[in-house]
Amino acid sequence: MNEQLKSAPAEAITRAFTDGSCHGNPGPGGRAYHYIRPDGSTGQGSAHAPMTTNNREELAAAIDLLENLEPGERVHVHADSQYLCKGCTEWIDDWKAKGWKNSSKKPVKNKDLWIRLDELLQSRRVTFEHVKAHAGNPGNEHVDELANQAALGEIIIK
Repeated sequence: MNEQLKSAPAEAITRAFTDGSCHGNPGPGGRAYHYIRPDGSTGQGSAHAPMTTNNREELAAAIDLLENLEPGERVHVHADSQYLCKGCTEWIDDWKAKGWKNSSKKPVKNKDLWIRLDELLQSRRVTFEHVKAHAGNPGNEHVDELANQAALGEIIIK
């Protein structure tokens, strides 16, 4: 008898996009996220920071996203920030092991945000994918627009 094996259904994954923006560096900044759950429901948010850096806003966007998702939720984050993607996938474990020092034995920049992001990553199953900025990716273009509007204080989405 020839039996066909059925594949297990693919695990439900929330797709998300994050971006940070800064006008001047440092200067006024903004951040944004957008997510699409497997059931088709969506959410988004943006925020303004009066004086910040681009890297701080990239991290803050990911924090805002994860704070709005459920613990245990599986999420795949698309971001145009190598700093965020590599920080979360390649560098953070070494930083923690070295007492939040980088490979040059200097304090990790934005330590406060990295610590909060690490806390959130521990309770969610997150993967990161670096996407090229301004390359026509609709999700990335959307959060880029929201982050730039937030940096100017024009539109803030809670």
